[in-house]
Amino acid sequence: MKNTVHSAAVSCVAVVLLALVPVQVLAQKSSPKPFVIHASHHDISLPLRELATIAPQRLPGMGHIIPLRPTRPLPRGLAPAGEDQVLQRGVLPLVGTINDLNFDGITGDPSGVAPPDENGAVGDSVTNQYVTIVNEVYAVYNKVTGATILGATSIDAIWSGFSGACSTGNGGDVNVLFDQAAGRWVVAQLGPGFTSYCIAVSTTDDATGSYARYEFDFGSNVPDYPKLGVWPDAYYWTSNTFQNGATFIGAMPCAYDRTSMLTGGPANAICFQESASVASLLPANLDGSTPPPAGEPNPYLELLDTSDLGLFKFHVDFTNPANSTFTGPTAIPVSTYSEACGGGTCIPQAPGDGTQLDSLGDRLMYRNAYRNLNGTEYLVVNHSVTAGSSVGVRWYQITNPNGTPNVAQQGTFAPDSAYRWMGSIEMDKAGDIALGYTASSSSIHPAVRYTGRVPSDPAGTMESEASIFEGPGSQTGGLSRWGDYSGISIDPSDDCTFFYTNEYLPNNGSFNWNTRVGSFAFPSCTGTSTFSLTASPSSQGTVPGGSANYTVTASPFNGFTGTVSLAVSGCPSGATCSLSPASLGLPPAGNSTLTVQTTSSTPQGTYTVTITGTSGSITQSTTVTLSVSSFTVVPSPAVQTVKKGASTTYTATVRPQNGFSAVVTFSVSGLPANTTGTFAPPSVTGGGNSVLTVSTTKKTPSGTFNLTIIGSSGPVSESTTVSLKVSNNGK
Repeated sequence: MKNTVHSAAVSCVAVVLLALVPVQVLAQKSSPKPFVIHASHHDISLPLRELATIAPQRLPGMGHIIPLRPTRPLPRGLAPAGEDQVLQRGVLPLVGTINDLNFDGITGDPSGVAPPDENGAVGDSVTNQYVTIVNEVYAVYNKVTGATILGATSIDAIWSGFSGACSTGNGGDVNVLFDQAAGRWVVAQLGPGFTSYCIAVSTTDDATGSYARYEFDFGSNVPDYPKLGVWPDAYYWTSNTFQNGATFIGAMPCAYDRTSMLTGGPANAICFQESASVASLLPANLDGSTPPPAGEPNPYLELLDTSDLGLFKFHVDFTNPANSTFTGPTAIPVSTYSEACGGGTCIPQAPGDGTQLDSLGDRLMYRNAYRNLNGTEYLVVNHSVTAGSSVGVRWYQITNPNGTPNVAQQGTFAPDSAYRWMGSIEMDKAGDIALGYTASSSSIHPAVRYTGRVPSDPAGTMESEASIFEGPGSQTGGLSRWGDYSGISIDPSDDCTFFYTNEYLPNNGSFNWNTRVGSFAFPSCTGTSTFSLTASPSSQGTVPGGSANYTVTASPFNGFTGTVSLAVSGCPSGATCSLSPASLGLPPAGNSTLTVQTTSSTPQGTYTVTITGTSGSITQSTTVTLSVSSFTVVPSPAVQTVKKGASTTYTATVRPQNGFSAVVTFSVSGLPANTTGTFAPPSVTGGGNSVLTVSTTKKTPSGTFNLTIIGSSGPVSESTTVSLKVSNNGK
């Protein structure tokens, strides 16, 4: 078992000439020479639903950490001065989506691996499948009901009986995609020795059926952090190459022969080894039913410096590999930014043990989503940046990637002091954009949230965020690894419904992550006459005996008219939940107040409360999270001795429980006559220390006195006792 926790390298910001030159004069570099990698093994498997029952489950023990290999200090250019110029300042209404599924995916971390590298893909309406994958494990669900079709299974079951190394274990860095044009699933991961890549392409649109299986070997080099995209002429791919597994020598883009792989025939990969100045590329992935113009190269993106994206173009020729080219970068100017956490680790969590999480702020986040919308080509992509005193998600919508690329709009989404990172972005057929991510802070556990926008929203803005799931726990034990990515995909059946998966922790701990899956759509895309139901804020905290209020909003779409009846479920034990009013007539949009009133007997914990709205045959629901928490007061020292006329001090420490974050005000009782007690500070927020100074006078009586230090927060009071000995001589 590995016990060394990865510490992400924090790159120094380099000042380079590139940042001082207008980006328009940057020349494209020459394409390196292409080379061919032949599949070392390939075959067609038995149906996966059969293999899953007979294949050995090669899952490691708990505590297996997959390291993130640092590449190099990127040529970041001049550090930005001042505030992020595209930081969103305006607050738009709550994101107006129709929410559908919301369920736990792979739970209980059956792989024992961190990070999970969670992502997923949604299939067509024939099999109605959604596949989610994490490092070493995958599962298949019904995309309509969320029911499990194939439970958590070791990924190498796909390669059971295969003659190559791919059948002997799992290497991680997983991807799953649905090739919409072909109706096929593409599942890929590193081989168990980290020097091979395993790709399986389903023979039908059934993710539990048979697969054409391939293994590609990279000698002694490790193709780290690989990412995969679907394109009409190839499966385009990239990785960060580490020579002999140690020295970073540059990104390696490859094109795998999609045409041959769809038939199960022999397949090659045509690759380029870039220099160490190129790292963490992302190939484009085709979304929607309209392909790019015939023969168009795949547009790769990277972070070029703190004011530019770099665009590369990969043209592949499997008939004459020497004609293949990989050219770039073309600099795409963006608003200047600072990498989140300097590219390293700084993400706080609600009180656990102080462990901070990796930001991966040195790279673009999966995926680089391409769409051809009415003849206009778009790419949408995101990464994490510094946003004031916290971290936000910087996102871009880029047009004309095959010509002169242009940033149509961009923004940094950081609506409050919480940290938002590990994003995944997607665009539907109506031009709506959805962005999922993790949110965390010193007062909230890592949560799965999303935002979005419609074309009529002001440019560069996202609507107020919604919650898929508020995690009840924080990652502890110094385990900083988080992510390394999440995954949003769009249902090809309607080209409107987004499916998003990310991780959370059910309680404080290490290697105990779960995954969560949520699906939603913008009514403007679906065209359905319906209503949406949203609630704000997504999370509230209170103490036993306290209360919390939420605003529930029902909004009509596409001509909906009717009365929405509201109901609530999941109320904590010993608490009452009420809605006022209990029904809303639409249109226009209406609000109801959800009040959760706890009692002193309500157990501490984090609760998910569900609000359901019903109108005829239409039912919509949304959830909010309530954290019921308290605190203890711990004194130091327990006994003090003081001479009459002198003073002494005690330290009162508030220790929060279950993420408690409210204000605690101090008081003291039991002081002897002619004695005063003062606290500095008089209150603390969440947790912290206050010094109680006890001042006596010559008239203070001698003796031993029990003082009660009281901490109060709303209806809750916690106390502790200390002893004070007053004497004439201080002994």
